[in-house]
Amino acid sequence: MKIFFSESKPEYQSYTFNYGIYCIKESNDELTNIYQSGFLPYSASTALSYEVFYLARSLRVDLDRFDDTSENRRVNRKIESLNIQLEVIDKDKVVTTDEGFLPFCENYISSRIGEAMTVARLEYILGLTSGTHIFRFTKDHEVVGYVLAVINSQIVHFWFSFFDLDLMKTHSLGKWMMWSVIRWAMDHEKKHVYLGTAYGEKALYKVRDHKGLSFYDGNGWNQDMDLLKIWCKTDQDRNATDRFKLADDAEAYIRGLS
Repeated sequence: MKIFFSESKPEYQSYTFNYGIYCIKESNDELTNIYQSGFLPYSASTALSYEVFYLARSLRVDLDRFDDTSENRRVNRKIESLNIQLEVIDKDKVVTTDEGFLPFCENYISSRIGEAMTVARLEYILGLTSGTHIFRFTKDHEVVGYVLAVINSQIVHFWFSFFDLDLMKTHSLGKWMMWSVIRWAMDHEKKHVYLGTAYGEKALYKVRDHKGLSFYDGNGWNQDMDLLKIWCKTDQDRNATDRFKLADDAEAYIRGLS
């Protein structure tokens, strides 16, 4: 695991000189430490041969504190009668033997994601060694969803998900699949489930739906969900200056780091 920094746009008037913080994964044995340190996999450049991770406001479920919420139970009650089955399969096996996998994902990408995810980028991501397994969800032997995941003895990263577009119209399929992955991880004695970034109001559904959450605040894992909600709601409009300089009491901010 190698750390490197990339200079970002300076804000000289406030003496704020930001750097993007990245790490290069050298072995899958490092994955637990990489995620624990607040990094998430970077896949925007399909030309990279290195597997790069970026430091961000990551969100995770601490499974020793997890319990179902009323929303989890509501979503499950509505979808339970469909008798959807879950399989966890080696990623390479799905890619090579499941002929419907790529067309299913490509259809979802073109219909729901658009330019942010191309077929070329998906194929690049599937070629990375960090993604290890795929959760396959089927109803009456027909696929209704896939989740690309990172799984080892301690963690699960819910990385990319693809859903049946028709079933999404009548059921909260995405919410149910995320909850199902969390429950699977708990049943298989994992420690954490990583849910990606937590920026902007669009990320708040993750915060509302699940218990046992913590977020990486730049210094460590923070369980203050009220603070996270405030940050998410103000992300778009806040001043670009870093939070230390924005703090009402900078001394208290520093004291809170210890």
